[in-house]
Amino acid sequence: MEQSKTMRLFHLLLIAALSVMTLSGAARAFDTRATAAYVLDQTTGTVLLSKNADTPLPPASMSKLMTLNMLFEALRDGRVSMDTQFAVSSKARAMGGSTMFLNERDRPRVEDLIQGIIVQSGNDACVVVAEGLAGSEDAFARLMNERARALGMTNSTFANASGWPNPNQRMSMHDLGLIASRIIREFPEYYGYFGQAEYEFDDRAPKNRFNRNPLLKLGIGADGLKTGHTNEAGYGLVGSAVQGSRRVVFVITGLASEKDRAEEAERVVNWAFRQFVQKTVVEKGTRLAEASVWMGGSQRIGLIAPDDITLLVPALVADTVEAQIVFESPIEAPIEEGQQIGELVVSLPDMEDQRLPLVADKAVPRGGFLPRVRTAAQVLIRDYISGGAEGLF
Repeated sequence: MEQSKTMRLFHLLLIAALSVMTLSGAARAFDTRATAAYVLDQTTGTVLLSKNADTPLPPASMSKLMTLNMLFEALRDGRVSMDTQFAVSSKARAMGGSTMFLNERDRPRVEDLIQGIIVQSGNDACVVVAEGLAGSEDAFARLMNERARALGMTNSTFANASGWPNPNQRMSMHDLGLIASRIIREFPEYYGYFGQAEYEFDDRAPKNRFNRNPLLKLGIGADGLKTGHTNEAGYGLVGSAVQGSRRVVFVITGLASEKDRAEEAERVVNWAFRQFVQKTVVEKGTRLAEASVWMGGSQRIGLIAPDDITLLVPALVADTVEAQIVFESPIEAPIEEGQQIGELVVSLPDMEDQRLPLVADKAVPRGGFLPRVRTAAQVLIRDYISGGAEGLF
């Protein structure tokens, strides 16, 4: 027990400075007119912009992404198919705002409803899905809340399936970015519907058949996701675009008009792709640091990059991009090869720190009798020196 206590005393946090690269110029933070915004480079997982991103706000129709996620999960689990037909209740038929103009005689298929929600922003379609999957919209909202918590959406609450104004219908821009990224990543077979330019159910809505996403026709790689607007929320958009090997997901809200939303969304996309570049700064297997080992068959172990470390960095950076290698030393044996034993923490101007794992370059078994004796002797010497130093004062 005493040996274990002494060991913990010597588990000191070591921080080694590492210069990664030097670039010139300056990358300026994006000054958005949106009241809240979140911009993510999904390819590298880098947050490019976060403005009031964790504040729960009225999401309007952007919350339909959660309804679609629930429907996509039901498709994946085999609970429904694209040809499954749902009934239309009087509640669904009576929904106002944007609709598919469904009535109680209709039996829309799941595929019809997906297109009606994405392209037409159909509030009636959302109620049909909620009742078809959970029996009632209230029950569906409870399931949405449970699923949101399971997915780590900590600043979202749902009262309905459509985003209809309700004091309990709230989502943060960060959470909207999370659910958008999940849909792109987990459901590529359905994601193409978000880029569909128009859809009309049974020739009923010629004036409501066009996708409201203003970026789809601009030729800038935009392929989704969902607009939203209420008087309370203002104009918002959850969007995504691909250029080259990069995909950007962004969320903006609180704009004053459709025109402002369109202009701001295009500005965000252009900024995200033009002001940042991907750089491979460390190759796989590169030994970046060395740590002491406690009670091991070897006294030292290397910290290496498990994969190529590719960062998204501002195209023009005034100062040196700095990084720190952070680990606890000594590291207690046994240690497995490839086990994470540290982190590379990269600091970039106007961006959140990026934390990347570093792993052991070899396996180190727990030491036998001689390594243990050697370690115990080192501890005794350190304790003696420390005690002697304290005695001088």
